[in-house]
Amino acid sequence: MAVAMDKDALQAFLTAEFAQVADMFRVEDVREGYARIRLIVDDRHLRPGGTVSGPAIFSLADVGVYLAILAQIGPKALSVTTSCAIDFMRKPVAGVDLICDTRILKLGRVLAVGECLIYSEGMDKPVARASLTYSIPPDR
Repeated sequence: MAVAMDKDALQAFLTAEFAQVADMFRVEDVREGYARIRLIVDDRHLRPGGTVSGPAIFSLADVGVYLAILAQIGPKALSVTTSCAIDFMRKPVAGVDLICDTRILKLGRVLAVGECLIYSEGMDKPVARASLTYSIPPDR
């Protein structure tokens, strides 16, 4: 089954609707029920102790699931996060991009559930795991 938005369409959507953060993320791959999003790590994402901050990791998880859902349903900008659980498992490497592999577990009319594993580029083991639920606005 084809996706409703490919990686170029998702990147353009992110730039148009979320210009304030679009330069931080790059859509790398989109398939049915899957998206890979990169956080381009720079100094604004670091915290004391020489690691990527929790809020930056959360942002990647949130954007990753959001874009994976939109890839399936099209550009519904008003889809919103209703729930998130995140486990921080390892210290990310400072200054190295983070990669978010996202899978959509359920895509309903009103709610969508996704999970993601986040890696420091080059690491085999994830630095974080997250599960998010989104509310999808009704068609009008």
